[in-house]
Amino acid sequence: MLILFEAVLIFIFTFLLVPLNIRVSHLLGIVAKPSERRIHKGLIPEAGGLSFALPIFLAQASFYLFGSDPETGEMLLKLSWMGIITLVFGLWDDRFETPAILKLVWQIIIAGLMFFIGYRVTHLTNPLGTDFSLGWMSFPFTLLWFLVVFNAINLIDGMDGLACGITIIVSAVLLIVGFRQQNNLVMAIAAFLMAGNLAFLRYNFYPARIFLGETGALFIALNIAAISTAGSSQFKGITSMTLMIPLAVLAIPVLDVALAFFRRIKLGHIFTADKAHIHHTMLAFGFSQRTISLIVYIVTLLFGLIAIGFSLSSKKLLFSVLLGLLALMVVIAYLIMRREKK
Repeated sequence: MLILFEAVLIFIFTFLLVPLNIRVSHLLGIVAKPSERRIHKGLIPEAGGLSFALPIFLAQASFYLFGSDPETGEMLLKLSWMGIITLVFGLWDDRFETPAILKLVWQIIIAGLMFFIGYRVTHLTNPLGTDFSLGWMSFPFTLLWFLVVFNAINLIDGMDGLACGITIIVSAVLLIVGFRQQNNLVMAIAAFLMAGNLAFLRYNFYPARIFLGETGALFIALNIAAISTAGSSQFKGITSMTLMIPLAVLAIPVLDVALAFFRRIKLGHIFTADKAHIHHTMLAFGFSQRTISLIVYIVTLLFGLIAIGFSLSSKKLLFSVLLGLLALMVVIAYLIMRREKK
């Protein structure tokens, strides 16, 4: 009931804060200007993530005071302070456009801090049997996981409402899985994130009045990655699903990161932004921004349903194969589109 109550408050306060955020962003010059790698025209306020990040921060911190689960309260309190650190970096980047290499350094620092406060990848799913315990490899795997999610959300946030809508679907899926297993930590993080983004989408969907910015993208990624790395609280009762469920729902953003990584290595400039992402390719084919967002929402929802099925089924291998086939289909579709574009 406390999670539900705080989620409702987050929705209301986010909805009320966005207009204020728009005015303050214009006043402070925190705006996205048209450029070669951006598709919008005109000055659009950035740092929109503040609108839902601040209410979520207060909800996570207050859960420590009013919640009946001390372990969950402590983990949420730690996450809330890491959220503030993330917001500071995001705001700085939105205002001054930090170089890509410095962004990577910040991401590594945040991931390392998350490990040391207890958010760790301790196991990897083995569809054939017992999960693999990572032992000393937990630290590098944790860093890798956070870096993947940070960049997945960041890169997919290149079109009105895209990252925000994906976040809502991802959070809903994780909320369902957490509710099934009565895992308060999973439910709280997912419910708070979903409530904030639902309210924000009203202003962020095409034509967007405000962008998430690095502020919002990093904050979202921090919370999504945290759900899968909750140390001893990690998916109580469903530890075998560690990383599998978030990876399944984040299939499109993670695929986009992988393709961007290899594409940039081939071109010899890994830290240089480009306009060859999945949504850019669809835009070049003549799809509207609204249509692209809806298509990506539907595909993400399908992956989400697979993830839920994965958590419900004892036949893990069957769902792993199915997930792999769907991922392969997405890769093939993307390569065909790239070839047609050339």
